[in-house]
Amino acid sequence: MISTLGRAAELLRQEGLSGVRRRVLGRIGGSAEAARRNNYAEWIKRYDRLDAAGREAIAQRVAAMTAPPRISILMPVYNPQREWLAEAIASVRAQLYPHWELCIADDASTDAQVRAFLEAEAQADSRIKIVFRAGNGHISAATNSALELASGAWIALLDQDDLLPAHALFWAADAIVANPALRLIYSDEDKIDESGERYEPYFKCDWNRELFYGQNLFSHLGVFERALVEQVGGFRVGFEGAQDHDLVLRCIEHVDESAIHHIPRVLYHWRAHGGSTAATAESKPYAALAGERALNEHYVRRGMRARAEWIGYGYRTHEALPDAPPLVSLVIPTRNGHELVRQCVDSIIGKTTYPNYEILIVDNGSDETATLAYLAALTADPRIRVLRDDGPFNFSALNNRAVAAARGELVGLVNNDIEVRSPDWLSEMVALALRPGVGAVGARLLYPDETLQHGGIIVGIGGVAGHANKHTPAPYRRWFDRTALTGEWSAVTAACLIVTRAAYEAVGGLNEQDLAVAFNDVDFCLRLQEAGYRNLATPFAELFHHESATRGYEDNPAKRARFRTEIDYMHRRWGAALQRDRAYSPNLTLEHEDFSLAWPPRVASLLESAQ
Repeated sequence: MISTLGRAAELLRQEGLSGVRRRVLGRIGGSAEAARRNNYAEWIKRYDRLDAAGREAIAQRVAAMTAPPRISILMPVYNPQREWLAEAIASVRAQLYPHWELCIADDASTDAQVRAFLEAEAQADSRIKIVFRAGNGHISAATNSALELASGAWIALLDQDDLLPAHALFWAADAIVANPALRLIYSDEDKIDESGERYEPYFKCDWNRELFYGQNLFSHLGVFERALVEQVGGFRVGFEGAQDHDLVLRCIEHVDESAIHHIPRVLYHWRAHGGSTAATAESKPYAALAGERALNEHYVRRGMRARAEWIGYGYRTHEALPDAPPLVSLVIPTRNGHELVRQCVDSIIGKTTYPNYEILIVDNGSDETATLAYLAALTADPRIRVLRDDGPFNFSALNNRAVAAARGELVGLVNNDIEVRSPDWLSEMVALALRPGVGAVGARLLYPDETLQHGGIIVGIGGVAGHANKHTPAPYRRWFDRTALTGEWSAVTAACLIVTRAAYEAVGGLNEQDLAVAFNDVDFCLRLQEAGYRNLATPFAELFHHESATRGYEDNPAKRARFRTEIDYMHRRWGAALQRDRAYSPNLTLEHEDFSLAWPPRVASLLESAQ
């Protein structure tokens, strides 16, 4: 059974629509076209330059602050390349926001010229403070020494060879002034090579706890309420290489997520050279092990039955199921398509290791002899029930009626063109769905050619929604591993979706009045999100999706008219939410499904925001 977004895509193809909606629905364009829309150097020229007028606007904004916060920048130093250290310090002194202090802790550098250089810098600017440690203690101990120098209510972290753009601290202070309840702030970042060229921007989503478990989404630029950092004990010796990750893990145990703020601007340039983790994570393998330990200790403190594992590019969290795994009701609507539904059911029964499930097949008017005979034979299995529904096709209504008849504590919406690939798919999804506050859980769905069909849905793409990294080949890691790590998304597809029955019923199930066919899963997930639930997608539950194999396409005027009505409903109901997906970046496109840059970004220009 073709997914709702699949049907949406095909209708747009058939209608020959131009512009955004047509471009987003095809495969990623040729290399030349893709390179053009990801030309970061050109993007910087257009959207990330601050001219004299912008600088003056920022100066006026700072002057108008009644209580500008002091930001203490912590910089541990050890045998630096002095040219890069000089550039790092110069980038701080060039800040348009003047209420800062730079707290440098030299970790017993063996280069005798380092002391003289740092002392000269301190003499040149009274806002620079320095402590010279008697012995080398590595980065955590050194950063704690820098923290002891800090007098500001806020601290920011800067490595000895990295750079801050001139407006970095302004945007942090601006956020603090606008919302005094904030306690943790992070920004977007990019890399800068040894010749000074910026590249590989990481335009991040808003706070995404699940993704943060998989990678240190917070750094860089990280800005912390100093009192919070001191409350949790500062940086821990023994977690070097992952000391920032460990610090944030301890901090989020004491704050509401509303106190964590993301600034969607590049406020940090991470120097990439042979020995830095900016160049390659393998340059510091101990960091991965330290991060693994930090996560596992965090899970223990939170009382989670979970275990983190480094998987080479991030962390996978294995969450234990309850001792008595709850019953899951898998709902599979179908009409005819005997071979397809047989493949689906046989793969579930033959491969699924989860021990406690039932299958509810909703037969929407099958009339083929082979299908009817197969469905009749299935009822001999006590785990399978067949519910007959001969009404007009309404995907939402079919699922809602089946859920009403389900016996499970959780329900799974499964298309009849799904085929199980990983035997522990259901265990993985159920474990996530049982987490407090989690709504819908989606899976990694692959086309038969093993390219990616679904790893999470981004709302706003193509006008309503699109699949992240669609058609990406294995290992599905494009754009900072977003579809290769478990993370929060605004929506996931109902082609394979697990949710607790309580959450399903709390938001009224699928919308059968307004969204009989298309976008009902997106709307359902957005209503879950609106109710305070988090929707997740996991790449560690892997299934094939033989999309388009049954019901067919929107190939007549009545279907097209119905579909246009459903699009109109989504725009009326969700409006601005379709333009600002918090699990996506406003610096990224709504025209393509491949995380291309947005031209222009949906963030006010530096000058506009500074005014």
